[in-house]
Amino acid sequence: MVFKIVDGPICEDELFKHVRADEDGAVLTFAGVVRNHSDNRKTEYLTYEAYQPMAESEMAKIGTEVVKRWDVNDIGILHRVGRLEIGDISVLIAVSSPHRGDGFTACQYAIDTLKQTVPIWKKEVTIGGEYWVEGPNSTTAIR
Repeated sequence: MVFKIVDGPICEDELFKHVRADEDGAVLTFAGVVRNHSDNRKTEYLTYEAYQPMAESEMAKIGTEVVKRWDVNDIGILHRVGRLEIGDISVLIAVSSPHRGDGFTACQYAIDTLKQTVPIWKKEVTIGGEYWVEGPNSTTAIR
């Protein structure tokens, strides 16, 4: 299992290879990707911040829960911090399992739980200003 906050580009192939083993019949991945808009605003880029020690610890808790609840052999979660451009991967989750059903369910649980519990904050930078979308300042526009 691997759970890391990273400050550089995320490579899908590396995490896929890390979790895959010969006994696996499926490797499911979820990639959160920076899109060019949010609601009616054009996104220029995103900035992510995290409290790294706690974020990695919380991601590990998610991984432990996934392995306990579903027939999963391995899981990895990477989340990027810093400035991300359109098309960059912000979060990547890979789950290996003997069968696809448990892998799909575990992967969805992992991303949904990460969004709710892991201390990672997102700021959107648009033509009209900067806005914290997640985190303690999420309702405050910064100009």
